[in-house]
Amino acid sequence: MSEERKSGRVTRSAGRFGPRYGRVGRKRVADIEEEMNKDHECPECGEEKVSRTDTGIWECGKCGYRFTGGAYKVTTPGGEEVKRSIREAQEE
Repeated sequence: MSEERKSGRVTRSAGRFGPRYGRVGRKRVADIEEEMNKDHECPECGEEKVSRTDTGIWECGKCGYRFTGGAYKVTTPGGEEVKRSIREAQEE
């Protein structure tokens, strides 16, 4: 027998589900987890050290700044809209 391994498909984080839940659902989960687990820019110090500590809680690994955001993303579309509204109101 040969010691060669078969070259299979590369699974992402949702590979743990195996064939369950369908291709599209697993792809969405993998995309969300990939975005969630990468480092993000800190709004306080600007370093790429922000990671999620709990659902909706984000913390900078450098300066320790903790803030709330989305469950899976640092900012949400609603939060961006609020920031834009505040900035426009301050300019007037």
